[in-house]
Amino acid sequence: MEIVYRLGEATAAEVRESLSDPPSYSAVRALLRILEDKGHLSHRQDGARYAYAPRVPLKRARRSALRELIHNFFDDSREDLVSALLDGSAGKVSPRELNNLAELIDRARKEGR
Repeated sequence: MEIVYRLGEATAAEVRESLSDPPSYSAVRALLRILEDKGHLSHRQDGARYAYAPRVPLKRARRSALRELIHNFFDDSREDLVSALLDGSAGKVSPRELNNLAELIDRARKEGR
């Protein structure tokens, strides 16, 4: 999905070329078909090939994935999610990122979120 979002539209060959350790071409095609069956992708005929595109805008897909992540891994606790980000589990947080996060928190407080 990340590759299709990045390219905007992609064939199975383009997806496969974008992978660092790609599976077989038929495996990529099968996965794209599964993603289409689940409603994540749509396709259009491009000659003998299918060109796949996301059915859901990236921003909406991110929100949905984040909700699932918070629910499944952090017991619906946004605080635990942020704590995991800040404790170094996901890598070092730069001073600039910390400042940006503080500004976002301040803005959310002011807006009552």
